Amino acid sequence: MDNEIKKKLHGLAGVVSKIFEPLNENQKFKEKFSDVEVKVLLNATDGKYAALIVIDKGTIHVEGYKNNPKKNLKKKVIGWDGLLQTTTPIFLTILKRGKVSKKRFIGKVLTRKIKVRGIKKLLVLLEVFRI
Repeated sequence: MDNEIKKKLHGLAGVVSKIFEPLNENQKFKEKFSDVEVKVLLNATDGKYAALIVIDKGTIHVEGYKNNPKKNLKKKVIGWDGLLQTTTPIFLTILKRGKVSKKRFIGKVLTRKIKVRGIKKLLVLLEVFRI
């Protein structure tokens, strides 16, 4: 990635990038996710940008996408495996690691404050948070 020109990420994608991309230097992460290929889309419904987290054989990077029009975020367009969609304040509590209990998270899913697709692939993201 040293030779590539990295474009600036905006909104949620920028925040998520600063959290996850340092994991590329973590040896434990590289060993645990050496055979994993998954794409998870995080979309803040009240923001302008969504974040696509790509875990590809021991490396992780984040891409930013505009959320308008909604067809930009379709599974056929981006090719995501899992989707987590909610408002920015709820995302920030989730990203603070441990601020949302499983019971509270499930409650938000049932009350439709959080939209989830591809739950098995989202569990990979939970494992990343543990590192």
